[in-house]
Amino acid sequence: MFGSSFGANTPPVVKNLIIINVIMLLFTMFTGDFMYKFFALYYVESEWFSPYQIITHIFMHGGFWHLFFNMYTLYIFGSLLENIWGSKKFFLYYMITGLGAAFLHELVMFFQAESYSAAVAAGDMYAGMKLKMLMMTPTVGASGAIYGLLLAYGMMFPNNIMRLVFPPIALKAKWFVIIFGIIEFTSGLSGAMGNSGDNVAHFAHLGGMLFGLIMILIWKKNNKLYY
Repeated sequence: MFGSSFGANTPPVVKNLIIINVIMLLFTMFTGDFMYKFFALYYVESEWFSPYQIITHIFMHGGFWHLFFNMYTLYIFGSLLENIWGSKKFFLYYMITGLGAAFLHELVMFFQAESYSAAVAAGDMYAGMKLKMLMMTPTVGASGAIYGLLLAYGMMFPNNIMRLVFPPIALKAKWFVIIFGIIEFTSGLSGAMGNSGDNVAHFAHLGGMLFGLIMILIWKKNNKLYY
């Protein structure tokens, strides 16, 4: 997936994260609903929720392309950051941004659930269907942590030029981070208001960026950003 240099040149945490995510997707492909039922993340009041899902969902994905884009981004930006920070610090950052993504996602679902419950009490049966769907919808993916890595790169190398294949544009890293954050925020609001059906946990992405921002600001304040 990443070329012949993957094993030799990839730092250990990034390499092992990619391997674990690939293995988890293979298990998911062969077992299907079993993996989603037990290891995806559900809303905290769902009958399918278990506390360990807050961690396990970070290593699951919804399909090959979901996995590919996340792992490719992890390989590109994560390798650089791990080489700068060291493995322990990088792993701490990766996991906290992933957990922060889950926290913000669950918080948004809480407000959605409260809104649906109030609507049901007022006689809106359609809201009851939405509430049931919220309880049954699994969340998977490392995207929150991946957005945390993008945030870190943009803050540490704000003037580096990043180029997208599609659309074919080039901008400084800091502008890409700001644009991505705005897109996720507006998309998240649209989804929360029922105007989007893209099945993407936009606020989880924002959670990864937010917790990444907090960690980097703390490290900067304590002069520990680069070691």
